[in-house]
Amino acid sequence: MSKNLVIVESPAKAKKINQFLGKDYIVMASVGHVRDLPPKKLGVDVEKNFEPEYTATTRGKKILKELKAEAKKCENVYLAPDPDREGEAIAWHLYEALKKEVADENFFRVTYNEITKSAILAAFEQPEKIDMDRVNAQQARRILDRLVGFQGSPVVRKQIRGANSVGRVQTVALRLVVEREKEITDFEPETYFTVGAEVRKQEAPLDPFLVKLARINGSPIGIKDRKLLPGAVKTMEQLEGIQNELNNSPLKVSDVITKEVTRRARAPFITSTLQQSASGSLGFAPARTMGLAQKLYESGLITYMRTDSFNIAKSAQEECRTFIRESYGAEYLPEKPNFYKSKGAAQEAHEAIRPTDPSVEPGREGVKLDPAEQKLYRLIWERFVASQMVPARIGRRTVEIEAGSENTYLFRATASDILFPGYMKASGIEAAADKPKNGDGDESETDKLPPLAQGENLDVLDWLTEQKETKPVARYTEASLIRALEENGVGRPSTYAAIMSKLDEREYVVKEKRSLVPTDLGQELITLVLRTEAKLKTDNKVDLFEARFTADMETKLDDVEGGKIEWTDMMQEFYPSLLEWIEHAKETAEPAFVAKCFDALENVSEWAPAVKSGRRTYDDNKTFEDLKEKVNEGELLSKRQGEMLHKMCCRYIKQVPGGLATELELVEPEAVRGDTPRKLELLANVTFEEPRKSGKRTYDDKKFVSSLGDQITMGKRLSDRQVGYLDTLLTKYSDQLENFDAIRAELKLDEKPEVEADPTTAPVIALMENITEWAEPTMRGKREFNDKTFFDSISLQFKGKGALSDRQLAALKKMAARYYEQIPNYTELMDQYGLPAPRKPKPKKEDAADAAE
Repeated sequence: MSKNLVIVESPAKAKKINQFLGKDYIVMASVGHVRDLPPKKLGVDVEKNFEPEYTATTRGKKILKELKAEAKKCENVYLAPDPDREGEAIAWHLYEALKKEVADENFFRVTYNEITKSAILAAFEQPEKIDMDRVNAQQARRILDRLVGFQGSPVVRKQIRGANSVGRVQTVALRLVVEREKEITDFEPETYFTVGAEVRKQEAPLDPFLVKLARINGSPIGIKDRKLLPGAVKTMEQLEGIQNELNNSPLKVSDVITKEVTRRARAPFITSTLQQSASGSLGFAPARTMGLAQKLYESGLITYMRTDSFNIAKSAQEECRTFIRESYGAEYLPEKPNFYKSKGAAQEAHEAIRPTDPSVEPGREGVKLDPAEQKLYRLIWERFVASQMVPARIGRRTVEIEAGSENTYLFRATASDILFPGYMKASGIEAAADKPKNGDGDESETDKLPPLAQGENLDVLDWLTEQKETKPVARYTEASLIRALEENGVGRPSTYAAIMSKLDEREYVVKEKRSLVPTDLGQELITLVLRTEAKLKTDNKVDLFEARFTADMETKLDDVEGGKIEWTDMMQEFYPSLLEWIEHAKETAEPAFVAKCFDALENVSEWAPAVKSGRRTYDDNKTFEDLKEKVNEGELLSKRQGEMLHKMCCRYIKQVPGGLATELELVEPEAVRGDTPRKLELLANVTFEEPRKSGKRTYDDKKFVSSLGDQITMGKRLSDRQVGYLDTLLTKYSDQLENFDAIRAELKLDEKPEVEADPTTAPVIALMENITEWAEPTMRGKREFNDKTFFDSISLQFKGKGALSDRQLAALKKMAARYYEQIPNYTELMDQYGLPAPRKPKPKKEDAADAAE
């Protein structure tokens, strides 16, 4: 019993660490969490101080069996998951699962920020015990999210068709996106004109350069905060007056201003800034960035990638300074190391993201990296090395030129020169980094200015005018949304990528190029959130999905980790807010309105006969009696039930007294379209395809047509969408319909309703027609997921309607990303068609079987 068992999270990490530790250690991987809250029930006993019920995950059952068998053979168990809350919680769950196999005193916790031999050996020389404060912080976060998801989501699903869930942080992020979209929609652009000129000296050098009108009579004419300044040129009459005056006026240099600007390097990356920079400069989604960083970390190239600290180990600083001195020269090295201050909540024991060895330059990694991994490593390496170098010195020369007789027109042009590159020697020249940021928009940056002297006259080669409009604030990208969350104190490094993925998966947002656009479903959810917030404020209650409240919860989680408060005390404080939100979010029908509907329906003597559709029987009389019984027992009807009751009143309007009909604003339901029965008659003898599953839905043409027939029997008018799909089915089964051309003309099937289609839909469908090898259908519970049938269905709908919904198009593009290898020039077309980054394809059946063996 001489061996020591070491448990890490990933197999790749296990293999590398095993090489460092030698034969007295066996290193195994937990492959993430082995225990979690049960997937199909709450799993939290709120009556017993929020006691959680943990069960082995599906994958964890097999892994725990292997770990227990190995633990029995070993003297010590070293728990070595990642050095953050999540990793600490995994270590604790492993301890709880294995403590019957190994004595308590033989469990040790080891942490390290990099997977290098020196760091690993040092960590094992000073093993510690599990930090229960950190475990409890993660446990509190998990239970908070479970309570919100399991208890809040059903309320949302009952009120919003298609809504999947609310999330404690996810919904706050969505709220930011929706509020930004409203700001853009409400923005009223203003027209304005810019005035510039192409000029040159009257003696050599005669190279032309551009100047821009910046002020009129001392007043700036640019834009600030997306609004025009008072002196702006707003009308064509103003512009013509300026042009007439300038045409008869010489341009003279009034001042030449030179100054030197010092620019300091930015701090090394933390998780949020890495995701933002990789998104902006490389086009990587946050989830992809973190996946690539994980591989770099496990390869031993970078330090741990989930951190909010700018701290750098002293030894790493010294190594970097040595590299800078030897590679760039002593003039690039500051007298003292550069330090960057972290935010108050940052864990100073952690480090910023940096290369483990600064001398390992990009392209010389010594391990095989794919192109994306190499790009990310270069980004990290350059940022870190630059952060330890001296500032850059930039010379800025601004020329001011005056013209005009009745009025004074001031033109400007600015050129910058790198006097000493400093940190830019490592990171490259930062375009626009040295531009002024006064927001006036009155600077004209040019590549080069000739030598100019005060009082010198200039020749005008051409006057340049342009009509423009003020623009609203830009939509959020994933990078800017992460920045906004960070600035608001919402979320933490380990959660940002997951938040972005959830918004995409729940179909609350879609990406247009890199911009995040809320879907109708996402906007409807936030409408509910805002409506609930208004009710809460009326009752002097806090809003669960307000950024400040969520940020406060993050601070409390930090306090739990710091041992300042008990996690159960935090839960006791939070839970009433959740219950209040749920109560206020429930929309009920007005009791007085419901009572009037009941009064109206009491007059009905002839009820429509009950209609059976599938397993359901629709019986207006029984529904009326059931709802009345609920109300008599003191139950409030939901808003949706109230709307159903009102529709029922409309159906029986002829039997309702006139006064009540007027008071309830009843209108007679629209009659069934005259051609609908004919369409159903045509489909009555068609042999329909077998039902097919796609995602969460089952498409059954026979059942759909039967359901429409039942609705017609009940006298209901079909919706435009139902009629549209009915027309699609007629086209789909046209080979079974005799003389279909005559039917097409009779029913006007070629006259599609005017629908505004996303211009990227047709090209994306065309691209996906290149796919020849589709993933095998997969089962999740009782549901089948079949990419091929989903694509065929989507294509057919587009052919019939001429457009897809936002959700359908988002799902289509997401699926395309999994088949990128079969789509020509996929990566080049991503920006053009708003396609997501390539994703790992689904395995074929035979591949899955091989992997299982």
